[in-house]
Amino acid sequence: MRRVLVGHWPRPLNFRSHLPGTGAKMKTPAPVHAWDIVLVLLSLLLAILQTTTAQKNGINIYSLTVDSKVSSRFAHTVVTSRVVNRANTVQEATFQMELPKKAFITNFSMIIDGVTYPGNIKEKSVAQKKYSAAVSRGESAGLVQATGRKTEKFQVSVSVAPAAKVTFELVYEELLSRRLGAYELLLQIHPQQLVKHLQMDVHIFEPQGISFLETESTFMTNELAKALTTFQNQTKAHIQFKPTLSQQQISPEQQDTVLNGNFIIRYDVNRTSSGGSIQIENGYFVHYFAPEGLSTLSKNVIFVIDKSGSMSGRKIQQTQEALLKILDDLRPYDQFNLISFSGEATQWKPQLVPASAENVKEAKSYVAGIQAQGGTNINDAMLMAVQLLERANREELLPARSVTLIVLLTDGDPTVGETNPSRIQKNVQEAIDGQYSLFCLGFGFDVSYAFLEKLALDNGGLARRIYEDSDSALQLQDFYQEVANPLLTSVAFEYPSNAVEAVTQDHFRLFFKGSELVVAGKLRDQSPDILSARVRGQLNLEDITFVTESSVAEQEEAFRSPKYIFHSFMERLWAYLTIQQLLEQMVSTKSDAEKQALEARALSLSLNYSFVTPLTSMVITKPEGQEQSEVAEKPVENESRHRNVYSGPALFGTHSMRDRMSRITGDSGADPVLSKRRGWRGQAGVFGQGPGFPMRFGQLGPSGPIHPPYLPDPSHHTTWGAVLPDIALASVSSAISVPDQASRDLDIRIKETTTTAPPPAPIQAPSVILPLPGQSENQLCVDLKHSQGLLNLLSDPGQGVEVTGHYEMGKAKFMWIDVTFKNPQLQVRASPEHVVVTRNRRNSAYKWKETLYSVVSGLKMTMDKAGLLLLSSPDRVTIGLLSWDGPGEGLRLLLRDVDRFSSHVSGTLGQFYQDVLWGPPAAADDSKRTLRVQGRDHSATRELKLDYQEAPPGKEIVCWSVEL
Repeated sequence: MRRVLVGHWPRPLNFRSHLPGTGAKMKTPAPVHAWDIVLVLLSLLLAILQTTTAQKNGINIYSLTVDSKVSSRFAHTVVTSRVVNRANTVQEATFQMELPKKAFITNFSMIIDGVTYPGNIKEKSVAQKKYSAAVSRGESAGLVQATGRKTEKFQVSVSVAPAAKVTFELVYEELLSRRLGAYELLLQIHPQQLVKHLQMDVHIFEPQGISFLETESTFMTNELAKALTTFQNQTKAHIQFKPTLSQQQISPEQQDTVLNGNFIIRYDVNRTSSGGSIQIENGYFVHYFAPEGLSTLSKNVIFVIDKSGSMSGRKIQQTQEALLKILDDLRPYDQFNLISFSGEATQWKPQLVPASAENVKEAKSYVAGIQAQGGTNINDAMLMAVQLLERANREELLPARSVTLIVLLTDGDPTVGETNPSRIQKNVQEAIDGQYSLFCLGFGFDVSYAFLEKLALDNGGLARRIYEDSDSALQLQDFYQEVANPLLTSVAFEYPSNAVEAVTQDHFRLFFKGSELVVAGKLRDQSPDILSARVRGQLNLEDITFVTESSVAEQEEAFRSPKYIFHSFMERLWAYLTIQQLLEQMVSTKSDAEKQALEARALSLSLNYSFVTPLTSMVITKPEGQEQSEVAEKPVENESRHRNVYSGPALFGTHSMRDRMSRITGDSGADPVLSKRRGWRGQAGVFGQGPGFPMRFGQLGPSGPIHPPYLPDPSHHTTWGAVLPDIALASVSSAISVPDQASRDLDIRIKETTTTAPPPAPIQAPSVILPLPGQSENQLCVDLKHSQGLLNLLSDPGQGVEVTGHYEMGKAKFMWIDVTFKNPQLQVRASPEHVVVTRNRRNSAYKWKETLYSVVSGLKMTMDKAGLLLLSSPDRVTIGLLSWDGPGEGLRLLLRDVDRFSSHVSGTLGQFYQDVLWGPPAAADDSKRTLRVQGRDHSATRELKLDYQEAPPGKEIVCWSVEL
């Protein structure tokens, strides 16, 4: 029986293939010619492709749908996958998808031959015996694993008879939280095969009214965008994605799907009442509170930075990078200080200092000089921070009603001084004594997240994991932005005691700009017709009370639309929010009896409402005779990432045949047939000399023949060992070890060619190519060879766009390029590492050559796999940014639709769209001309340049070149 992963909507569908003969022992054949090796290996790979394709086509997904209904921020998502086994043998199909970490699975079922096999949610201890038995047999009993920053993977397998059909259905729910001014619904799309009926529908209903709605995708192409439709009116929105088979294809020649990545919907709501919005449905209410127009409170903040040895290298660099940006964001009326610690703690200043320009500049110098070494003394560093605040409080240096924050960033457990986590938590809580808020950031997966989470929750803050990646600095900045603007302190919600009961958390220490406070509860049987509420809080100079009310009858009527509303959603919202808060309270409580009471209540709600939470498990039932021990459990953040990630057979997975060929040839774009035709030459020459091959086949190492990468010793169990029969590996190995005369002669000829005819210097790509419509020349190549530092490249107030860049003359390249739009207010920063889009203080980072499709208030952002990012909108100049890796590699800027520039455009490049006068060719040399721009003469030379505007590797063009 073969296993095939059948698919899911939001997460990869991996097809696993098992070929016979991987353990066979064969005699070593006589050496063969190098080209024969190539042909044999190519034949083997083509045979594998055929086998893999046949197995992949055995289980066919003929329908894959997702239906998500978002009612008042509460999302109910149903994923349905229908598959059929078209093979003539029994196959094992695995349904697999990713869902948001904050979501609770509420139902899963399989329908096989008309019989429904449901998932039953039970108390975790009840399922533990079955779970433990499965683990003891080495099976993957936990069907939900943490797989990313925001997602968890769910998977379940079942055997499918020939011609049999199976329907998988998974349901999950989550409350969308407001972060930096927006709600976000995340779906992952990766079916890994073409699907005849593939459809996504997202319905949003917000009685307050939808203020903005935007979509973003990391897989969308211009062709796929035709399958995306968005409808929006005042209170409702419908986003539908329904691509045809041809739209799903990578190309007409390739049957692989292009769908692979995230689909994100962001939106916000109108807020006409400062007291918030009370919504009522079926006897339950929810109160959303996010007042607008409040002034930011002054704050006192201490950054406690781990500089132990484990932070050395990239971690400390990214921490420094983030702190430099964070220090710039401090307001002049804020106070701050820095404490760095390893085995000992050191404070930058003896007391808090105002965030003046001079102090911020000095703090930046201190941050830039931090070096990582030594142990980790968290206890002393935290107590130093609290003592510093206590001294400031005694000396009345903390402004009245200001907000005081401590931000701890560490990547490891305590190793110096007090190392007992419980004692550290007790020491810090007693020292803070409810006066300040502590936020803990755990860098990477070596840190004990459970320790940091309790430390933060005990002291009115929260913990967050910072993932080690190229955008770690942005993660730190984003977290700071969430807490950088406190608007209210000591927020309390009050409702008439005769009107409500079972109310969720109704007291909050802080309310931050861009967030939202949510309170839910039940209406009493004899509650009034009007539900009123008061929300009290403290501003800088005074107390404030917000008053709001809501008609029960009007609210009940508003939620009766069957298309947008699922039954009793507000009751489920109340249960979801209550469980989440009970789980947090369990972390911070000190009493065992109280913890047991909280756990009992959370468990009861989880079972009553069928939520898979950390206290419950879902037992997956299957047809008789199949494995019965699969149990789905909710992973928790404090588990190690390595324990959560599925560690099954590492076969081809999502890699295409072309990917696998490129690993052998070193040619990332090589077509197998073309590679054979041209002697399997990669980008660096002969087969085996590409980037992954420092040595050719047959080349000898210090202790014998070198096995090429990705073709390891046959005795090792690896990706290739699991796919290629031992006969193939043995043949290649023996043939490689004794190069024949023909191969040696070929090496000599290649060596002679390369030594006697050195390649010419590559034609360079200019810094910028400017199209010049309406002028005597249609384009201009601009090289910034004499520029240095910050440049205003172009500015057009009529277009509402500005482009700046930092150019390093010594390195002959841009270090970064910024594109800033006024409407919508948005900034795009391109660096050699990635692209960062900043909107509403929220940063989104994208790696070059990852596809992107985003529409924000009419501004379209697209990036293709060639690394070209285009920013366009109707009646606006299109601006392109490119990560160019050809000759003269670096960032490139390109412009389109330049006839849309206004008459006020200016800047180093913008000046060429004012009045430009071209002089005639020079009499002595017709390859030289003079052009006058705004009263200044520039020499232009007709030269051969490399045009980077279309696609790599570019094409040679002749253009007039100017050096600036």
